[in-house]
Amino acid sequence: MQIYKDITSPISKEFEKLLNSQLSKTQIEEGKIIEGKINKVTEKFVFLFVEGLKSEPVLDINELKTMGLADKIKIGEKISVLLEKIEDKNGDVIVSASKAQKIKGWDKLVEAYEKNEPIMGKITSKCKGGCIVEHIETGSLMFLPGSQISDKPLKDISHLMNEPQKFALIKLDKIRGIACVSRREIISSFKKEDKAKIIEKYKVGDIIKNAEVKGYSTFGCFFHVNGELDVRVHLQEISYSRVNHPDEVFNIGEKHSLKVISVDKEKLQVGCSVKQLSPDPFEHIENYELNKTYKAKVMKIMDFGAFCELEPGLTTLLHSSELSWTKKNISAKKMFKVGDEIDCVITEIDKEKRRVAISHRLTKENPFESFEKNHKVGSLVEGEIVNKNEYSLFVKIEDLDIDAFLHCNDLTYLNNGEEELGKFNKGDKIKVKVLEIKSSEQKIRVGLRQTKPDPFDWFKEKKVNQTITVKIISTDNKGLIVRPEGCEMDFVIKKSQIAINAADARPSRFTGGERIDCAISELDIAKRKVVLSIKLLEEIEKKEALEKYGSEGSGKNLPFSSLSEDLKKKDKK
Repeated sequence: MQIYKDITSPISKEFEKLLNSQLSKTQIEEGKIIEGKINKVTEKFVFLFVEGLKSEPVLDINELKTMGLADKIKIGEKISVLLEKIEDKNGDVIVSASKAQKIKGWDKLVEAYEKNEPIMGKITSKCKGGCIVEHIETGSLMFLPGSQISDKPLKDISHLMNEPQKFALIKLDKIRGIACVSRREIISSFKKEDKAKIIEKYKVGDIIKNAEVKGYSTFGCFFHVNGELDVRVHLQEISYSRVNHPDEVFNIGEKHSLKVISVDKEKLQVGCSVKQLSPDPFEHIENYELNKTYKAKVMKIMDFGAFCELEPGLTTLLHSSELSWTKKNISAKKMFKVGDEIDCVITEIDKEKRRVAISHRLTKENPFESFEKNHKVGSLVEGEIVNKNEYSLFVKIEDLDIDAFLHCNDLTYLNNGEEELGKFNKGDKIKVKVLEIKSSEQKIRVGLRQTKPDPFDWFKEKKVNQTITVKIISTDNKGLIVRPEGCEMDFVIKKSQIAINAADARPSRFTGGERIDCAISELDIAKRKVVLSIKLLEEIEKKEALEKYGSEGSGKNLPFSSLSEDLKKKDKK
């Protein structure tokens, strides 16, 4: 049996050319809704044929039954699906019929809502406050409030159940996934010709009084005017202040005055405005001055700050970064509540962008600048530990609301900083030295070890190659832990620095408590670095011996250790 064929043959090339031509004709894109023809049906799956795809998309048969498409599960029937992946890691095509239905359904509703067109639906069940309506075309479910079932109260609606009929969309919120419809509006609606006559009455600039709030969506609010017409007020025309949703300003049933700003006779729509009935607060923004303090009313609190009103219609954002000098990104909920009148300083005015920026912290003196005036770098201050993390302490300085930063490396000269950190707890009072002040960055750094004498100062009068006496504290395989006489700090003599001869470089030769001499190999006061070496001391002594007793060759047969001892005895005499 032949398994592989020559793909370079003329027949194979012709087939490839034909396939590519077909794929180029059919534009297949991920994220688009496509039509698939049922090619095969099994007990669990439905196989589709889509022109332009190299493999057959597969649908779960239960998904189609749940969608009410059981009658379409027949070979040859076409089904709309959402193409999620042309090819996954297994080489399969991923499609979804339910997602396609949902997208098409919502798009149909949005289209009908924007065009103010009725939709066909049927009441399928009752629920709290009203009924559930199914969109006949897409199967989307919508809510029918009890007040919108009819223009008159109905005790029994059984005759309306599952009957195809027209409904009007009165609320559409894509974010919340809510769609509300009205049957009452359809019953009481006028004919198109009558509506055109009604619209003829309205002109741009007219003032409409007692317009009743009928419904709203994420992009506007609908009003019923003069008992004859519904008009829309766009979200941007509600107020000069920031409005996220119409329900922040209006309640269903309220009455307001409107100004006609547009009349579309073709679409039979009248656009109105509420804010244009009031003067634009930005027209007299010149009354406000930069860096001056004003009263502002807290209107709404958010996670990132608070919206405040300088005057009716003039709203600005007080960002969380401008709430406090010392508390970074503090929640506005912890400082204010809606309705509070607070002091604020105007920091920016941009009339073209209709932007005003304010700050609350600027109404108070910068505590970091106050601290810098009263305390210099190097001064001692009292503080209380208010917070602690893995590597540092935060110290509240005196009565100021300032947390100074104290790193673990600045706790002690003698021990490991991280280990020393464990000795401190919240509430402990300590005296620290001011190491750094950066008022512009709102940063103060302090140290505890700097309040005590630095044991490293013992080395200030020492020099490289100088001999010192040390006490052995402990030994291990890596070397010796030693403490110079008169110094409180411990240092390490590495194994490689114990002796000239590698055979003698054994830490086990020494015991704890023993006093020995060594030389300073390296010394850097600025970097607080010291290297001690017994090996270097031996080299120095060897050099001195060679200078006194002749060439290296003449003394090579003498044990160096004995020579060293003899030299020491001679020097003592």
